[in-house]
Amino acid sequence: MKRSICRLGIAGLVIILLMVAGRAKNSGFTAMEEKPPAEIKIDNFVFSPSTLTVPAGSTVRWTNHDDIPHNVVSDDKSIKSKVMDTDESFSYTFAKPGTYNYFCSIHPKMTGKIVVQ
Repeated sequence: MKRSICRLGIAGLVIILLMVAGRAKNSGFTAMEEKPPAEIKIDNFVFSPSTLTVPAGSTVRWTNHDDIPHNVVSDDKSIKSKVMDTDESFSYTFAKPGTYNYFCSIHPKMTGKIVVQ
């Protein structure tokens, strides 16, 4: 008898959670919803935007739209992508606040900055 009450309790809890999740979804918010990554485009030998400000915990994605390979390397070398061909991407999640200067090591005049708040 105790087991059936316990199962009914768990089933009831599941129904309640599903109802709450449905309301949250209809309101435009879900507890498990993740933000899409902030985007930086690589095009015509330029990182755009050249400076991006994001909150701590944000993911930034660089996508190479040039016909020439590029990469992303932070000044302190703590962030380093592989060489990206056309339409390839690299993502990095910035956990700590700070300013992160970066460049393309293939074309060092290409520079950018991520400001993490």
